[in-house]
Amino acid sequence: MQTDLIQEARRQAEICNACRYCEGYCSVFPALHRERAFSDGDITQLANLCHNCRGCYYACQYTAPHEFDLNLPRALAEVRQASWKDHAWPRGFAHLFDRSGVLMAGGLVLGFALIFALAQALRPDSGAGFYAYMSHGLMVTIFTPAFLLPLLAIAVSLRGYWRTVGGGPVRPGDIWGALRSAGRMKNLDGGHGDGCNFEEEDRFSQARRHFHQAVLYGFLLSFASTASGTVLHYAFGLEAPYGFFSLPKLLGVPGGLLLSVGCAGLAWLKLKADPELGAPAAWGGEMAFVLLLFAVAVSGLALYAATGTSAVAWLLPLHLGAVLTFFLLTPYSKMAHGFYRMAALTRDAAQNRAA
Repeated sequence: MQTDLIQEARRQAEICNACRYCEGYCSVFPALHRERAFSDGDITQLANLCHNCRGCYYACQYTAPHEFDLNLPRALAEVRQASWKDHAWPRGFAHLFDRSGVLMAGGLVLGFALIFALAQALRPDSGAGFYAYMSHGLMVTIFTPAFLLPLLAIAVSLRGYWRTVGGGPVRPGDIWGALRSAGRMKNLDGGHGDGCNFEEEDRFSQARRHFHQAVLYGFLLSFASTASGTVLHYAFGLEAPYGFFSLPKLLGVPGGLLLSVGCAGLAWLKLKADPELGAPAAWGGEMAFVLLLFAVAVSGLALYAATGTSAVAWLLPLHLGAVLTFFLLTPYSKMAHGFYRMAALTRDAAQNRAA
């Protein structure tokens, strides 16, 4: 990690530790106040605990033009971004997405969609629904490694992160505490329950918290939909297509709607927010991730709505291209932040237990 980023974040953390005005704002400040000196691992842990709600910046009396020139949200955001890149595996791909995320994601989606469209020439002689256009075996052959290999890359990355922050043995209670915090988006309520100041300086809002929850639960429902379809296919011999009142559809349609609304809302808030209070160099990559996830959700809903029409022939490759791009970029896009945030929340829960 760049030494100057760590040093600047350390300088600001030491000032915050002396002031303590923002003590109740989020999990960053109780964790910060536990320490008297900050190692590189401590700063990395604080950075990944930070949810960039920006309430501390707008409450701070030491921001510019004060000589201390504090901007803790930006300092931690830049360390956070750098920590993901440092621990990414393989490291050669770490910086690609930030440089031109929208262009890369769009190019990959269209490129994979073209390949899937051409693959329809190999369509099976028989099959219903999507399988009339592309065989189940071909989809499994492509998407199984595309799903498992990024998970392996994330696991290797998190192992490096855990060592950096000095993580030790974890108890089930620590994991449960992290899951509760993530599920409630506790660190986006401002500590006082009124929300944060992400999109507007002096206005507290729950919008970012609610949109994040829509994305989280939409993603989980969509994943559960795919998982339930897999179980029905292999365990019970019930193959797609499934009716609306089947488990895959009852989970997948609400999941897709929540994902669509959540991603659109987060993109809207990101356009309103001050980029100088985050990591400006990563803005394009972050927006590309939100738009990619939006494309996955919307194309999936459109594909379901078009079932039985000729539009499936071009919507299916487009949706599969978006999904494949999402999987392959997971370790190097903003999607990785969810894994690191869970690790940071788990580490924080363990430290609180030991305190």
